[in-house]
Formats: sequence, structure tokens, C-alpha cells
Amino acid sequence: MDQSYIIPFIKSVQNVFETMLQLPVQIGQPEIKHPGDSGHDVSAIIGMSGDVDGSVVLSFPTATAVRIVSLFTGTELEANHEDFADAVGELVNMISGGAKAQFPGKNVSISCPSVVVGQSHQVYGRKDVVAICIPCDSDCGQFNVEVSIRQGAGSPATAS
Repeated sequence: MDQSYIIPFIKSVQNVFETMLQLPVQIGQPEIKHPGDSGHDVSAIIGMSGDVDGSVVLSFPTATAVRIVSLFTGTELEANHEDFADAVGELVNMISGGAKAQFPGKNVSISCPSVVVGQSHQVYGRKDVVAICIPCDSDCGQFNVEVSIRQGAGSPATAS
């Protein structure tokens, strides 16, 4: 995967968390996600299509997700609250939207997010696209942003 697709997500997660939650995020070394890598308990998934095609997953342990959602909403929301999944979905939506804005000259659409809440679940993307896991750390705990995107079928090749 072209690293120019990863940098916008790093910048966007830091911007969203610092702006919306006043929560600085430290980024670890991005690495390839291998099938069967341990999963988290809460994942928000959003699709991208157009000149950039694939998916983005924002994934947390439950305790971290609860802390972050509480900061984001300004109220305590447990994982089983009816608004919890909406808040997690909105975070992946803002991160993906912020990254999308950093793809100049590309026509990219993002889907409505889906949220999975369940202990140690796995999220599988397309087999023909490498997934890059961006480890993140904050005062609320660790979480991951998994980016599995490629140049869309109708997109002209980008110059390196």
C-alpha cells in the first residue's frame, strides 16, 4: 500500500482527538495487520470508494472506548447504551472524512459507518488489499486505526 494513503489517517486521528476531545494521541509504528491478529471489543468500520477504495476500522478495548465516548459526548455512556455505537461511528466518520480531505484531486466517497461491539472480534477486509494497523495511545488507553485502501479502479495512477 502506498504510504501516502496512511499519513492522512495519522494526521486526521490526531486532529480529531485533539480538537474534539482535547486528547493528544501518540502514534506508534504502523505495521501490516496479519489475519488472526488479536481483535478488540469495539470496532467502527467505514468504507471508501471512488479514486480510493477500501475500508477503515477504528478499534478499541471496551474500557478505552467507554472513556473516549464519555469525553466525546460529555456524558457517561456504557457500551450497551443505545447512543454508544453512534458516538463510536461518528469518530470513525470524522477521522475518515479528515483523511479524505487530504487526498487532493481525488474523488472519494465514504459510507455510513457500522459498529461492532463484542469481545475480541475480528474484522476482515478484502483479501487483495493489505491492511495497515496504526497503533495509537492516549490517556484513555490504546486503540488502533486499521487502513485497508488502494487506488480505485477508475483512478489515474499517482506519481511517486
